[in-house]
Amino acid sequence: MPPIILMNDPRVVDIPVHDCGEVLVDLRHLPFVDVDDRLADAAGAYAQLREGVTWRLARAARLLPDGLRLLITEGYRPLDLQIKYFQEYAAELRRSHPEWSDEHLHRQTSRSLAPPEIAPHVAGAAVDITLCTTDGTELDLGTPVNASPEESDGACYTDTAGLSATARRNRRTLTAALATAGLVNYPTEWWHWSYGDRYWALTTRAATARYGAVPFARPGALADSPGADTP
Repeated sequence: MPPIILMNDPRVVDIPVHDCGEVLVDLRHLPFVDVDDRLADAAGAYAQLREGVTWRLARAARLLPDGLRLLITEGYRPLDLQIKYFQEYAAELRRSHPEWSDEHLHRQTSRSLAPPEIAPHVAGAAVDITLCTTDGTELDLGTPVNASPEESDGACYTDTAGLSATARRNRRTLTAALATAGLVNYPTEWWHWSYGDRYWALTTRAATARYGAVPFARPGALADSPGADTP
């Protein structure tokens, strides 16, 4: 497995953001994805994504083999929830490894959760996603979505060894569709894909990120025409 650049790496943190101002779109109203409710919140924030990310998911959905659909488990994540998740995971790791320095703890926490100040979910730029059949049956991709490195023994890493042939095939199917549509994967989490955030900018060598942290408000409607930015 090649070296992985984590979210807290200065090469990611130092990328400037020039937010393009795109609205958040409610995925629950769209025909080309299924939205799971395991992380649903009363306001529906979990089902929102920036418009440019949404159009790329539409393209990815068209690239899937017949009988398969994209299954969204979480998109936008409010900043306070990202802080809560990050702090809780850091505290869990600290209990297991009291000898770690603060710097090492921050790095290890960043394997599974982005530091809140740069988190792509907070920008509406990242989506946690898997595959299901047209009847809603979730496919085997080797681990549950959101499995940590500790509980999955590293199987959450996208290119990990030791997966079953079925899980490996399903990961390749998901990866082929999303990567072709222009999204990038965070390699410690096979389910985490993004577009327009700092990690995307680093991976694609873009000079700036398109999306920064955005507060959740009344989501916009998906435009009839995606315009010049449509893939």
